[in-house]
Amino acid sequence: MVKYEVTVSTGDRIYAATFNNVYIKLVGTEGESEHQWLMSFATSFNRSAVSTFTVSCPVSIGKLILIELDKQCLLLFPEDNWFPDKVEVKSPEGDTYNFPIYRWITDSEVHFFREGTALKVYDDIHPLGQYSREKELKQREKDYRWDVYVEGIPHCMKAEGPLSLPLEVRFSFTKTTEFYFTAATGLAELQLEGLADCKEKWTDIDAISRAFSCNRTVMSDYVHKHWKEDAFFGYQYLNGVNPMLIRRCTALPKNFPVTDGMVFLQGQCSLADEIKKGNIYLCDYKRLDGLEANIINGKKQYLMAPLVLFHKTPDDALMPIAIQLKQTPADDNPIFLPTDSEYDWLTAKIFVRSADFNEHQLNVHLLRTHLLAEVFAVSLLRNVPAVHPLYKLLIPHTRYTLQINNMARLLLISKTGVFTEFAASGGEALITVLKRSLSSLTYSSLCIQDDIAERGLEGVPNFHYRDDGLRLWKIIHRFVEGVLSYYYKDDAEVQKDSELQKWILDIFEQGFLSQADTGIPQSFTTVAGLVKFVTMAIFTCSAQHAAVNSGQFDYGGWMPNAPTSLQLPPPTTKGKTSEDTMLQTLPDVNTTVHGMSTLWLLSRQSSDFVPLGDYPEDYFSEKIPCKLIKDFQGALEVLSVKIKVRNRSLDVPYTYLDPTEVENSVAV
Repeated sequence: MVKYEVTVSTGDRIYAATFNNVYIKLVGTEGESEHQWLMSFATSFNRSAVSTFTVSCPVSIGKLILIELDKQCLLLFPEDNWFPDKVEVKSPEGDTYNFPIYRWITDSEVHFFREGTALKVYDDIHPLGQYSREKELKQREKDYRWDVYVEGIPHCMKAEGPLSLPLEVRFSFTKTTEFYFTAATGLAELQLEGLADCKEKWTDIDAISRAFSCNRTVMSDYVHKHWKEDAFFGYQYLNGVNPMLIRRCTALPKNFPVTDGMVFLQGQCSLADEIKKGNIYLCDYKRLDGLEANIINGKKQYLMAPLVLFHKTPDDALMPIAIQLKQTPADDNPIFLPTDSEYDWLTAKIFVRSADFNEHQLNVHLLRTHLLAEVFAVSLLRNVPAVHPLYKLLIPHTRYTLQINNMARLLLISKTGVFTEFAASGGEALITVLKRSLSSLTYSSLCIQDDIAERGLEGVPNFHYRDDGLRLWKIIHRFVEGVLSYYYKDDAEVQKDSELQKWILDIFEQGFLSQADTGIPQSFTTVAGLVKFVTMAIFTCSAQHAAVNSGQFDYGGWMPNAPTSLQLPPPTTKGKTSEDTMLQTLPDVNTTVHGMSTLWLLSRQSSDFVPLGDYPEDYFSEKIPCKLIKDFQGALEVLSVKIKVRNRSLDVPYTYLDPTEVENSVAV
């Protein structure tokens, strides 16, 4: 008889334990063990328990390929759920085999788990390995099905609600409890319950300040103090929650007839010269043009499609110098200037900030992070088995994404969702913006180094999103390149990996609706191409989401800086706007407080937050990938220190891309 030492680790999460009988079978290249009961004490499979057992076989069963696990309930005891983390087996030959599990076992069926050494499909040559691989993917195709939420936008996972999702992709008990508690008590936490049903207009700015007085952040206080200032208005387009729209202006748009006399007094300089020097920048909200704005509290709302011109001054400030609130020049569509009256200029900036809120939420935040992350995740789960190196690399970056997106469709953008009810672009406009955004999305715009170059922003000073983002991209790319180059020695190996090719084709078809002009690859032909795409996927699910999500309450908690909607049309002539007109334009009280509460919820960090590069689940077994993970973590630590040191000298610290503040996945 030969003996195998089997160590079973149960997960450290609420309700992970089981009191059922647990059975195991070891399957190797030379045979298999009996289906053996792991005789245990009452605490052997408790939460966080690590228990060791002996499995005996008449002779060695060779190199281990997989294990079979099942549990059976005791007489008079109910069947319970069990969450094993991993199983380690030491063979009589002295070899150690690791079997990563990290999933719920909820029934009495037999479940197959592969040994932890990553295998591509053409390396998996043993018939039992091939059989388990095929069986796993067939089950995954049933569990993870594509659905069309609305034609013209990325497809999503088919699920009736959070409880219909497979257990392995749902929120943890901790995450569920905290999220629903915050959602249910958000208005109470902000002490705004009494205002939630008030459909009146704000009567003075102090009333908004009083509503804003609870649960502020350091940054939201800064915004409250500086929101009227032109320098801070410009700063937000580099380091606020939407750094994705501004670009260097190489030629003034024909529909934006700004003249030298408007923006440069006494012929100090000319637009043409400043454009040549690279000092003129543009934000164009043309995606919002022609939308039918929402009706809120029975009143028509207004959403403009502005054009904004910025000038980089000699002291490196980015200053707004001209605003046109509609796309088509006309006598009743004046170009507003800093030299106009205080409330003409401030009101014009408020219309821009409201447009930016809607553009940011639908395009930059929802589409370009949440919806794409879901596409990456569903395609991975449908097409790539757990033993594949790509699965091991990407699965940590899909954590909670399917549930948070399902909840967003139910609670935010559904017919009765908060965004639908209280944002200017809610309703039909919402879908129009998403369709327009997808049709204009490009692969290069998802890759930060290409995007920065295309927008001509390499030399803009004080652009912390760019600086931190490029460093993060480089660190992620080096890690991904190391891991994938370990498994794919040349381009031919990439080309013949059918599972890898199915993953990217599914993304192209289901996520980008087979639009070749996006530049999204339909297949992978080189290791370099694979590395770049996977880097983009990880960056999108972690860093990019953090950059456009984490500061939502910081910049939007003070409503006048990011109004969800506006309820008067923009001024058609200058000199008639006052503080009272501005207040009449701002959203009603209930619209304001529901917006604040939602941004508060979406900006909260869960106590089970997992930062970028932290991999509590050991999917990789080989030494080189494990070393690369440690190197990755070390590089992230160094970057975090550099960012913290830099931030000490800034009036407005930029923290959103500090790796310690970046979550591994789109989880909120």
